[in-house]
Amino acid sequence: MKFDLLSTDAGSKARAGTITTDHGKIETPIFMPVGTVASVKGVHQRELKEDINPDIILGNTYHLYLRPKTEILKKAGGLHKFMNWDRNILTDSGGYQVYSLSARRKIKEEGVKFKSHIDGSYHVFTPENVMEIQRTIGADIIMAFDECTPYPCDYKYAKRSMHMTHRWLDRCVNHLKKVDPLYGFDQTLFPIVQGSTYKDLRKQSAEYIASVGAEGNAIGGLSVGEPAEEMYAMTEVVTEILPEDKPRYLMGVGTPINILENIALGVDMFDCVMPTRNARNGMLFTAHGTINIKNKKWEDDFSPLDEMGTTFADKDYSKAYVRHLFSVNELLGKQIATIHNLGFYMWLVREARKHILAGDFTSWKNMMVKQMDKRL
Repeated sequence: MKFDLLSTDAGSKARAGTITTDHGKIETPIFMPVGTVASVKGVHQRELKEDINPDIILGNTYHLYLRPKTEILKKAGGLHKFMNWDRNILTDSGGYQVYSLSARRKIKEEGVKFKSHIDGSYHVFTPENVMEIQRTIGADIIMAFDECTPYPCDYKYAKRSMHMTHRWLDRCVNHLKKVDPLYGFDQTLFPIVQGSTYKDLRKQSAEYIASVGAEGNAIGGLSVGEPAEEMYAMTEVVTEILPEDKPRYLMGVGTPINILENIALGVDMFDCVMPTRNARNGMLFTAHGTINIKNKKWEDDFSPLDEMGTTFADKDYSKAYVRHLFSVNELLGKQIATIHNLGFYMWLVREARKHILAGDFTSWKNMMVKQMDKRL
């Protein structure tokens, strides 16, 4: 993997760059649509490619391990071939899902024993077998196995967990030295900074992760319920330390405003289920604020879903029509809303990139944050 840093905004730490892998270029800052179980929920790969047009999507190690299972993915020739996606894929480590299974798992130095949410069967994730699972999935960028701590989190627990995450990282790195990728293209490991919302722990973790010298780095544990101000404060601590010549990925974040504020702090990569999940509940993001398309006020509004027309969903369908689809529980409504929200997120990060390259990102970002912080 190669990262070229092209420009840094004069008024902030916002960066524009290009990541190059064996599956093509990724222009940063970038938002990665979440394809949890080998599918971006409700969107055909054709629409994803032609209309939303992301350079990279995300797959979920925990879910893909349980279904369809790694042996199926290996027979298919990896996730790219299985789901007919020839661009970049990033897989998470399963650490976040292990965190979310708090009543169903036991964490020890060796790894994590957990019960499947599907059938209650027991499984074990270790740093070594999580590397093997991601190797078999065949993503271009893979995550080190970590523990994602909850919020709020006791300081002693956060410190103990952080050091274990670092030891697990060493085991991930050592395992990958012994094996080769399965499908003829390179895989790049990103370590994950942890440390909850404690500045000294985040600093220690960022220093340890930077010392590993990986091709890119991730920031975890900042989308677990903490106030946005805490997220920004911890991100700022970490981006001050992580190397400038490597991409930085903030995991699981967030709202459009969260994304712009974290771009300003020097983050390059984002993922979140929010645009797709909120779309299925009728919440649409736009440059001028948030729409609840189920509200009666849109019943006879025949204007396009979004005047900006970033996708065919915005240009081809009116607010009244999409509201009608939701009111009769028609699946097409959720699909149109999903395409709209993903299209908007992609537009947002690409506009951010344009303004970083043009040198006026900060003024544009401040205007956009004010506009988007409204309910329409």
